[in-house]
Amino acid sequence: MTEGNSTDVTEFFLLGFATQHKFRYVLFVVFLVIYVTSVVGNVGMILLIKTDSRLQTPMYFFLQHLAFVDMCYTSAITPKMLQNFVVENKSISFKSCVMQLLVYATFATTDPYLLAAMAVDRYVAICKPLHYPVIMSQRVCMQLVCGSYVTGFINASVHTGFTFSLYFCKSNTINHFFCDGPPILALSCSSIDVNIILITVFVGFNLMFTVLVVIFSYTYILATILQMSSATGRRKAFSTCASHLTAVTIFCGTLCYMYVQPHSDNSEENMKVASVFYGIVIPMLNPLIYSLRNKEVKEALKLMGKGSCRSDPNC
Repeated sequence: MTEGNSTDVTEFFLLGFATQHKFRYVLFVVFLVIYVTSVVGNVGMILLIKTDSRLQTPMYFFLQHLAFVDMCYTSAITPKMLQNFVVENKSISFKSCVMQLLVYATFATTDPYLLAAMAVDRYVAICKPLHYPVIMSQRVCMQLVCGSYVTGFINASVHTGFTFSLYFCKSNTINHFFCDGPPILALSCSSIDVNIILITVFVGFNLMFTVLVVIFSYTYILATILQMSSATGRRKAFSTCASHLTAVTIFCGTLCYMYVQPHSDNSEENMKVASVFYGIVIPMLNPLIYSLRNKEVKEALKLMGKGSCRSDPNC
């Protein structure tokens, strides 16, 4: 790149895990297995919910979209990362970088809003069971899902637009394994004060709003459960919430660590590790969490297995 106040950048280079270069083939195999598991798990969850009539409820409607969103945002970053483990040229075109950030940020922002919608669904189901069919109607569920996608797209569009309207003259090497906002801002020779404010306000609002929705929902849920006289009823209520609460805790905890941690010499490397967990590992964990901890999903999987076994004479 040439020196000067501004430079027309046509491509970026993703530094990735440069310090782990000698382990690149091992990392390639590990992340390939994680990615394939994630895609198979999320696609399987979507198909299971679509085909099993007992799973045609609002909770599984949200879970179906959560699986779709997880699959989309990990697919936005993982294939390019896997490619860069085995090729020398780790470049990505300017337009591809813009698209990667837009797609990743859209679905990564949609995810916590879907988790918040699922928390509201659990609140209504446990605290207002008689009004559940009316409150969580098909129309309301569609509005919550569409609102989550629209919010994610608006958030991503604002960040992407402001990020790539900057001038880049310091370097075109991104110290990350995908096009994420903060590492790209570090390359700019323009003032990034507005970008920092936008990240702080938008990420802060998205996190605070969705986490508060979950906290308030589960506060009422816990109070209602503790008032139940039946031990069986309490166990059933806890079991329906356990998988969702586990997913929320892992997701929001990782996101908070990524954006709230103080700046330090190791913060960029820590950001990469957190991004791996947030963008690659969590989409694999969610199907496992919901299939292993959810009684209805486990029963649906057993029935599916028995059905395929009956159709196979060698089973």
